[in-house]
Amino acid sequence: MTNDRPPSLAERKRRLVSEELRETALQLLAARGYDETTVDDIVAAAGMSRRTFHRYYASKEDVVIQLLADLGDEMRTELESRPPAEPPAESLRHAVTVAINFCAGHHDAAKTLAVVRLIHRTPVLHARSLERQARWQAELAQVLAQRLGQEPDALYPQMATRMAFAALDAALERWATTDGEADPLELTGRAFAMLAPALSAAQG
Repeated sequence: MTNDRPPSLAERKRRLVSEELRETALQLLAARGYDETTVDDIVAAAGMSRRTFHRYYASKEDVVIQLLADLGDEMRTELESRPPAEPPAESLRHAVTVAINFCAGHHDAAKTLAVVRLIHRTPVLHARSLERQARWQAELAQVLAQRLGQEPDALYPQMATRMAFAALDAALERWATTDGEADPLELTGRAFAMLAPALSAAQG
């Protein structure tokens, strides 16, 4: 039985505070740089205390990484929903396009672009992002293996999903380095056009 209860006033307040802290932090981090921005800077700009900040975020890097928190579930849902007979490369392209659409199709794409640039230019954030991608990759590999009737640790689903995330990372990095001029959807399509023959041959 699903819980359709609307969020309480306290829950809405917590969400608003979390979003305000996140927006303030992202603006400062993108404008000043990761190393140059402290938690004290963020809370001062938001008009809040360090204690309040740490109720919602363990560190300033968590502010950035949590922006991507739900993408893994959305990509998994997309892969699970693809037609059973669809080639794996096509299904995986649709799955990772969820992340591309989140970034390039976000209500404030310029702000998201700044965050993507920040992640790629900051080693600690890039490392955290890759860790999260590794978890997403493992989850998608399980879904792909099930779709293909293979064991979860079979080589093909593992390699296919790793290649898909390599394509995603390359497309986002290219989008970031061109200041948003390159079309990440077009870049992703080109990347998967290169991957498709290899994935088809390997599957056979």
